Formats: sequence, structure tokens, C-alpha cells
Amino acid sequence: MKRFFVLLMMITAPLSADESLHRAAIDAMVMATRYFRTDVATHGGYLWRYKTDFSMREGEGTASPSAIWVQPPGTPAVGMAFLEAYEATGDTLFLNGAVEAARALVWGQLASGGWDYRIDFDAEGSKRWHFRRDVERGDVDTGDRRNRTTLDDNNTQSALQLLMRVDKVQSFEDGKIHAAVLFGLDALLKAQYPNGAWPQRFEVFPDPEKFPVKKARYPETWSRTYPNTRYLDYYTFNDNAIADVIETMVEAYGVYGDARYLDAAKRGGDFIILAQMPEPQPAWAQQYNLDMEPTWARRFEPPSVTGGESFGVLQVLLDLYLATGEARFLDPVPGALDWAKRSLLPDGRLARFYELQTNRPLFFTRDYVLTYDDSDLPTHYAFKVSGSRIERVEALYNRVMTEGREKILSERGRITSPGADRVREVIDALDDRGRWVEQGSLRNPENRRERIEAEILSCRTFIRNLSLLARYVKSRSADERR
Repeated sequence: MKRFFVLLMMITAPLSADESLHRAAIDAMVMATRYFRTDVATHGGYLWRYKTDFSMREGEGTASPSAIWVQPPGTPAVGMAFLEAYEATGDTLFLNGAVEAARALVWGQLASGGWDYRIDFDAEGSKRWHFRRDVERGDVDTGDRRNRTTLDDNNTQSALQLLMRVDKVQSFEDGKIHAAVLFGLDALLKAQYPNGAWPQRFEVFPDPEKFPVKKARYPETWSRTYPNTRYLDYYTFNDNAIADVIETMVEAYGVYGDARYLDAAKRGGDFIILAQMPEPQPAWAQQYNLDMEPTWARRFEPPSVTGGESFGVLQVLLDLYLATGEARFLDPVPGALDWAKRSLLPDGRLARFYELQTNRPLFFTRDYVLTYDDSDLPTHYAFKVSGSRIERVEALYNRVMTEGREKILSERGRITSPGADRVREVIDALDDRGRWVEQGSLRNPENRRERIEAEILSCRTFIRNLSLLARYVKSRSADERR
């Protein structure tokens, strides 16, 4: 009787404010995930934004009800948020969401090894792509079907990262997921150029004879008007394509222990060293032709040195040093930081593009005429970027040099808990159906240049909020263990 009374007191005792918030955070995570998996998912996958009645939906472009998106914040990014929630709680509700997202990606894996931006589950629509599962059935001729692996915008890389993490959590026992990730990683190995670079996209693997290893150089001349040349097989830093592949290969080595993955990552770092421009601009271009000269990509991406992607390059060099301890990956950093500091605009920002050798900032008019004037910029693209990137990279570099890599590595994975007020704000924003509804806009399917204001569900918001709550729950659990 006395024991029963003690248990009753424990059950009915009021919760502390921290305990109440902790429980409310988990309840919110569960509600939001159940809604997303049940009402938002298409075959376990996700787009970017949805009108709340699902009459309109989109990834980077408009999308049908049978489509999902790969490019973040699409399916892989949502799946990784589910995994983060699972790691914080141990609740298989979240793990199952991540597994469903991974299986959706497996279904859409291309014969070339990676992924297009979207996957269409429609029986007729899907016939436009050549999938790995087609090859496994003996259908090896791509014909006029789409089979282009995309490394742009962390597309294939993020898909592989989710598959690797799900594979590891499941102890490598899901045969389909395990086979898909190894097939994709093998494709990245085959697609790597002899100099260590990767293209923006690929369908076939490079012939080493056609890609001699050279060091970056300035072209003798370059056209100031857009030449409309094909750029998909160029050596590409644009949108951090190569940096994301290197990070993926480092992670793959950590998961599978296959030295080929680490070797590929290091060869990617060696390409970065080759691609650093000589003085007076020791930074990087967005893309290089096969003679290792900065070159045009799209009509608003001219041959230049970039104040944007150069910082993704610097970050991955520091990450490579931390992963390998090989000092050569630090050598390019001081010169690039010095260049960035002397290239700051009067407002403290950096231009996305700097003219080759003169280092004058380059811009475009709304009619896509190359100019030195920033008064008539197109609005769809960041022609200026934050100068605070210099401080962040320099701070990490200085820590590496003064504190050493072991100390920095020991701090990685440390959980920083969000404040209680922010956690309450996220919980309170969840409606009684488990939705974070917000005002936004969607492309008009009948006129894609027009956007329609609406109440929407955003995958980016879902990921941010679920991740925030997971970090809070995980940090409290860590505090209790201490």
C-alpha cells in the first residue's frame, strides 16, 4: 500500500517548468511529424511548399501531386530532420519517416547513379527517366530518357547523405537502401575527373585521356557577352557543387571505412589547390573550362573570381584538414582571406563576381548586360553576399592554427540548446492539426512568372522547427545524464 501511494504521488506530482516544456516539445514533434507523414508526403517524399488545401504545390518549380523534390529543402532534408528527431527521442515514428524518405529516393535513383531534381511517381510521367531499377531488369539503353545525375544545389549529395545515415541507423540491414547508396557513391568515384574535380552534372563517366591535369590560369581574352555554351561538364564550384561532394565522400568514409572515399575527397581538395587563381586574385572561379580558365555558365554567371563560392571552398579546405590532418589543405587559406578583405565593397559586403585581374566588381542590368554599375540588378540572384563570411572562416582558421585540430574535433557534435522562449514560440505556432501554417506565395501553374499569395506549408519551416525542438529535447536529455 505504501509503495502504491508513492507511485501515485510521482504520477500526480506537478511537473516543473522545464519538464513541462520538454514534454510539450516532444508532443509538438510527434503531432507535426504525424501530419507531415500522413497528409503531406507523396510516397514518403516531399516538395518545398504547399498551399494548405494542396491545390497548389511546388519544388523549385510547380509540381504535380505525384512528384517529390530532391534538392533541399526537399525529401533528403526532411528525412534528415526526422533522423535528428529520432536521435533526440528514440521514437520510431521519426525513424520510419526517414526510412520512407530514403525509400522514395531509392525508387527514383537514376541509371547514372544519382538523382534529377524531381522524382515523379506517376506511371506515365516516370517513363521519361531511366532508373537504376530499369538497368537491374536488363533495360540498359537510356535512349531519349532523362539520365542526368545532378550535383548542382546539393542535389545528389544530400540524397546520398540521407541514405548513408539511414543505412547506418538500420545497421546496414536494409538491402535496397544499402545497395542504392553504394551504387551512388561508386558513380561519384567514376565521375571524378583526373584532376580531382567533379562536373555540375553527368550522364557518362569521363575519359581520362581527354582531361589533362592543369593549374588554373587567366584566359588571354574572354567575351563580355554571353556565348550560350554548354557548361554542365565544366569543373564546377558554383552553388558549392564540388564542396558538397567532398563533404559527402568524407562522410562516406566515416560510415563505411572504404579508403576510396577518403582518397576521392582528398583528390577533390588537391583540385581546389590547383584551381586557386594566381595573384592578384588568389581565390576561385565559379566554374572552369577544360583549360582551367574561368568561364561562362548561365547568362548572369561570367568568367570571374567569386566572392560567393570561394567561401564554400575555404570551408571545405578547413574541413579536409580537420578530417585528415594534412597541412597542404591549409596553404591556400591566408592568401584567399587577404584577397577577400581587400575586395570588400564600401557597404561591407562582397560582390559575387570580380573582373579577372582588375578585381573590379561586376554586375548585370535587368536586361543581362554586364556592367560595373549595381543600380539596376536583377532580383532573382545574389549579386552581393555577406562580408561576415570572412570573419567566420578566419576565426576557424585561427583556431586551427592556435588550438589544433584535436580540440576542435572534440567539440564537434556538441549540442547547443535553443532558448526556452524560442521553443515555446515554435510550439505555440503549431495548430491543432499539427501544422505550421504561414503566409507565403506559390507560382501560378497557369502563368509561372506570377506568384499567388496564400496560406502555405513550408518544408523549410518544418525542418527548421523540428530540428530546433529536437536539439532542445536532446540537450535536456544530455543534461539529465550528466
